[in-house]
Amino acid sequence: MTDSPRTISVTGSGSAEAAPDLLTLSIGVECRREDVGAAYSEAGRVSAAITAALRGHGVTNPDITTSGLNVRAEVNWQEGRGQVVSGYLASTVLSVRIRELGTSSEVIASAVAAGGNDVRLNGLELGFADPAAVAARAREAAWQDAVTTAGHFASLAGASLGNVVSLEQQPGHPAPIPVAKMQRAAAVESLTVEAGESSVSATVGVVWELLA
Repeated sequence: MTDSPRTISVTGSGSAEAAPDLLTLSIGVECRREDVGAAYSEAGRVSAAITAALRGHGVTNPDITTSGLNVRAEVNWQEGRGQVVSGYLASTVLSVRIRELGTSSEVIASAVAAGGNDVRLNGLELGFADPAAVAARAREAAWQDAVTTAGHFASLAGASLGNVVSLEQQPGHPAPIPVAKMQRAAAVESLTVEAGESSVSATVGVVWELLA
């Protein structure tokens, strides 16, 4: 009967930092009119004006997506009459990816100016155009951490590391992509977006043979 080989199991963790290079902006359009057709038509006109302004600042068609469309009646309660239709609301949402963060302030200001009072800024997020590259660096850091830790323990045990028996990437806890900070002065044109940096983390579990 042969003895099972000695092994050592180690968990390594690592992270990689990078400056976000992609801004995703959610632009809402809400048009209230007394007639349903007028509300719908105006929402289309405003949306077209916003997309034209975006294209004028270099945002390409694949980076502009219509993600919602809704038309509904707005009602008020009136004594003796019950619910009465007071008008109609047509709304839509545009998801816009801005790849040149240095121009993001101008792009946002242009979209707001094009849409006027019917524009709603629902929020924006910063991320990575190529998240795989940042994640790969995080995995490399996690691997190096596991190798260093396992080598230390093996040395303390008077042994050395042999072949890798198993390797598993474990669920990590990546740092959230930061929401862009917007600083506002007196005019819309003076809005600025500061990207800062974000980190992605990775965790790996590795089992090595221990050699005497």
